[in-house]
Amino acid sequence: MAANKKILITGGAGFIGSHVVRLFVTKYPDYQIYNLDALTYAGNLENLKDIEEQDNYHFVKGDITDEAAMTELFQEIKPDSVLHLAAESHVDRSIKDPMAFIRTNVMGTVNLLNAAKELWKEDMDNHLFYHISTDEVYGSLDDGGYFLETTSYDPKSPYSASKASSDHFVRAYRNTYGLPVVISNCSNNYGPNHFPEKLIPLCINNIKHNKPLPIYGKGENVRDWLYVEDHARAIDTIFHQGKVGETYNIGGFNEWKNIDIVRLLCQVMDKKLDRAEGTSEKLITFVTDRAGHDLRYAIDAHKLMNELGWEPSLQFEEGIEKTVDWYLTNEDWLDNVTSGNYQKYYTGQYG
Repeated sequence: MAANKKILITGGAGFIGSHVVRLFVTKYPDYQIYNLDALTYAGNLENLKDIEEQDNYHFVKGDITDEAAMTELFQEIKPDSVLHLAAESHVDRSIKDPMAFIRTNVMGTVNLLNAAKELWKEDMDNHLFYHISTDEVYGSLDDGGYFLETTSYDPKSPYSASKASSDHFVRAYRNTYGLPVVISNCSNNYGPNHFPEKLIPLCINNIKHNKPLPIYGKGENVRDWLYVEDHARAIDTIFHQGKVGETYNIGGFNEWKNIDIVRLLCQVMDKKLDRAEGTSEKLITFVTDRAGHDLRYAIDAHKLMNELGWEPSLQFEEGIEKTVDWYLTNEDWLDNVTSGNYQKYYTGQYG
């Protein structure tokens, strides 16, 4: 990618998106980075306070489900490339309200594809629509095997079905209109700035306040965990070196059962909070399993490693230590998120 690019990053105030925005703003001062976010419950501009004054950073409040607004935005800023991370992503929420996931993940993605197609129609060269997706589109694995880029799709929840649909639309726009696209499918992310509805930040917050730790079923579900900064580096690598039309799986090579993760968190938190060993494990509470709960996800990321030279920088135990330290050091952030006060930040900063 040439210098002086204009890159639109959708969902850039969210968990993964904020780490991607920070990386691109700081690493590529010649790029103009436009962060588009609707600032729903998981979008938090406090995640980017350290870079919001940079000359090459621009925030745009907007909703990808608004077709007219997206068309107008593309014509106004004329981005060379799009990094599309904006999505509804919580499986439990998708079970309760699948239409919200269809609107954002499917219709929102198509709105962006249409806006990019219209803007770039005279010359598709030197542009890229990079769609960031999830390993959940592949469905569930038994005790053997791994998800490959060629694995057939078999989504099991409204969330994963909506992401699978968006992946298909991205590929269809490549095949039908010649839109330059690339897709990556990642495993579970963890690390700083994660909204405390997902397993790891939820448990950290609940342990801190001596609240129950709800675990689905028997906690036997297995996930592959990827440190969020490693994911951001992978996105950077794929954006600059990936081949148009290709798909890349991003994984951490860290398979853990949910119950083992929670027990590890309990051990780390007891140590950090000077509690007696075993104190936090008493908070573990098993609850009715989630409907359609996939047993195991596991990513084979060797294509990305072998072709583009990326690899994860740390293993899970080290990443968990760093993550717990961040949440305990940034208690104001966590308190603002859990109280909803973080949503006032936009008004104070942007009016």
